[in-house]
Amino acid sequence: MQHQGIRKLLLLGAGHVHVHVLAHLADHHPADLDVTVLTPYPHQTYSGMTPGFVAGRYSEDEGRIPLEPLLRAAGARWVQGRCDGIDAATQTVRLAPVQGAPQAPTSLHYDLLSIDTGAVLDRARLEAEMPGAAEHALPIRPIEAFTALWPQVMALAQRQAVSLAVVGAGAGGIELVFAAEQALRLHGLPGARFTLVTGGPEVAANYSPGVQRRVLRQLKRRGITVLREACTGIGDGEVHLGNGARLACDVPLLAIGTHAPPWLQGSGLALSDSGHVQVNACQQSTSHANVFAAGDVASRVDQPHPRSGVYAVRAGPALAHNLLAAHGGQALRPHHPPRNTLNLLSCGTGHAIASYGPLHAEGAWAWWWKDRIDRAFVTRYRRP
Repeated sequence: MQHQGIRKLLLLGAGHVHVHVLAHLADHHPADLDVTVLTPYPHQTYSGMTPGFVAGRYSEDEGRIPLEPLLRAAGARWVQGRCDGIDAATQTVRLAPVQGAPQAPTSLHYDLLSIDTGAVLDRARLEAEMPGAAEHALPIRPIEAFTALWPQVMALAQRQAVSLAVVGAGAGGIELVFAAEQALRLHGLPGARFTLVTGGPEVAANYSPGVQRRVLRQLKRRGITVLREACTGIGDGEVHLGNGARLACDVPLLAIGTHAPPWLQGSGLALSDSGHVQVNACQQSTSHANVFAAGDVASRVDQPHPRSGVYAVRAGPALAHNLLAAHGGQALRPHHPPRNTLNLLSCGTGHAIASYGPLHAEGAWAWWWKDRIDRAFVTRYRRP
C-alpha cells in the first residue's frame, strides 16, 4: 500500500457508470476507503427507457434505479446536492444546495475523484444559440425535469389538438418524436401535428444510409413532417427556422446536443476544446492522476467515441477496477471502447430499427429485444 489512514473517494454524479461502480463496491470495498456520492436525486433515471415512458409503455419508477439500497450495500454515504465547482489543486468540490433537501456542506474534500454527472444543457449557452428556448421549450435534459413535466403535455393534448415539434434529429430526437406521436395519437384529441426539425443535416446523420432510409420511411408512415432547417429561436407558440419561416408549435421539445458542465471551467483539470474532461485509456484525467471521469462528461484523447449510454455502460467495469487500483497503488487497466455497437432505435412501442456496423434490420422483434435489454439493465442494479 502507498498510503496510510482512511482515504476519501468522491463519486460526483450517479450516472450509468457510477451505478456500476457502486455495485462493484458492494462486493469489493476496502476498509480504508471512505466513499461519498454527490447527486441531487435519490435515484438514477435510465435514459434508454425515457422514450418508452413518453409513449406510455413504462412508468417513471420502472425506468429508475433507487440509489439508497445500492449506497447501503456499497457502504457509501449520500450527500444530496449539486456540484458548483472543482478545485483540483486543493482537491475540493464546491456544492450548490438542492431545494427542499437537507442542508449539505458547502464543500467536500477528496483524495480520489470520479466524475459521471451525465449530459447537461448549459442554459446560458442555449439561450445564446437559440433565443427563447430556455423560457418556451421543454428540453429532454435533465431527464428528471422532463419526465416531471411530460404529464402536462399529455393533459394539454387531451384538451386540444396540439402541434408538437422535436428539435434535433439524432437518436434521442428520433425516438422522442416517434414516442410522442404514438402517445398523443392514442391518448390525445384527433388532429395533432408532429414535426421533426433536424437542425440542418439529414435525419439520423450519424447512421448509415440504410438506417437513414428506414427512419425516413417510418416517419412518413406515421405522418411526421421533417424540416431540414436550423432552429434559430423559440417564441411563444412558434419555432423560428433558419430560412426565416416560423413554425406554429404548441409544444417544442429539445433533443439537441448537450454541453459540458460549466462548473468544469476553472477547475484546473485538462479540458477538451468542448469543455469536457480529457481522459486517457484508463478513464484517468490527463492532468491529475487522482481524478477519473466517464460518460457524457469525459472526452477520450486516445480513442474518441460518441457520448452515448451504450459507451458509458461499457466503461463501468474498467472504471470500477481503476478506482480501487488507484487507491491501492496498483496498475490501472485500459478500457477499449468497441469499434461497433448494437444500436436499437425505438419507433414507438412495438417497432424498432436495429443496426450494427453496416448491418441493419427492423421489426417488432427489435423492439422486444430493446425492451429486454433496458429492463435487464435496471433490474441488474436494483437491490432489495
